[in-house]
Amino acid sequence: MPTNSGETVCVTGAGGFIASWLVKALLERGYTVKGTVRNPEDPKNSHLKTLDGADKRLILCKVDLNDFAAIRGAIDGCRGVFHTASPVTDDPEVMVEPAVNGTVNVVKAAADAGVRRVVFTSSIGTVYMDPNRGPDVVVDESCWSDLDFCKDTKNWYCYGKTVAEREAWATAKEGGVDLVVVNPVLVLGPLLQPTVNASIVHILKYLTGSAKTYANSIQAYVDVRDVALAHVLVYETPSASGRYICAESVLHRGDVVDILAKLFPEYPIPTKCSDEVNPRKKPYKFSNKKVKELGLNFIKTKQCIYDTVRCLQEKGHLPILSQANETQ
Repeated sequence: MPTNSGETVCVTGAGGFIASWLVKALLERGYTVKGTVRNPEDPKNSHLKTLDGADKRLILCKVDLNDFAAIRGAIDGCRGVFHTASPVTDDPEVMVEPAVNGTVNVVKAAADAGVRRVVFTSSIGTVYMDPNRGPDVVVDESCWSDLDFCKDTKNWYCYGKTVAEREAWATAKEGGVDLVVVNPVLVLGPLLQPTVNASIVHILKYLTGSAKTYANSIQAYVDVRDVALAHVLVYETPSASGRYICAESVLHRGDVVDILAKLFPEYPIPTKCSDEVNPRKKPYKFSNKKVKELGLNFIKTKQCIYDTVRCLQEKGHLPILSQANETQ
């Protein structure tokens, strides 16, 4: 049942993977949503218009995040802002300055509009990139990525997100904005948008045969539906503050391909690690206690992976081979 009828909020980058699920969740809870997109008529945003409640309570606004006036106009009349829009690339020219400028503009516009709370979608990339962290140290909300290490390793996505989050905090403090940050790990799960996003390629490559081996590396995972819910919970909980790591589990790539092979054996899933010399990388320890205390019960990563693949099949991004497999 709608619980927030009459309250208007803004979601930047509304057509994105996380943002689409966030818009869906907000509409289901009775909010009116002003979603910023580059082009409201672009077919890649058409899925938003089919969401329940979208016909009456979704307004798509044409906004470039470098245009302060456009952002300010979109935020006008909103009680809250969810800033999810961000480049996802390791090209420093495309990643760093746009991510930082867009974030600063959104927080400044929110301050100017007098919104109740801003929820910023950050990343685990702003948290765990620290070469000096010991293997037994638990990664929690107090951790920050080392900017020099990000630069030295040319991880411009993590660098850009870290600078953007730091600027968000500084700008919010200066403008008296109530800012809360969600730091998701690699996000999987079913897609609402028609196109495949960068994090889904992480799984898709193991199913199409394009990846012949898997890396000797680890990754933390979370379901997109949980990330969307985390945003809603930190917005709706008056006592919520600071950062919230949003992660279900950390898996080695070998664990991921094992799960895929058991669930979908009909696909050419790699069985060989690309690194047969070094010891198997061990998962890092993390804490998701803070977001769990808001009432979030995580979808298990195995279920998330299953739902991701099924969605890829349903949307035509992956051929359905199971029938042929079953008749052999």
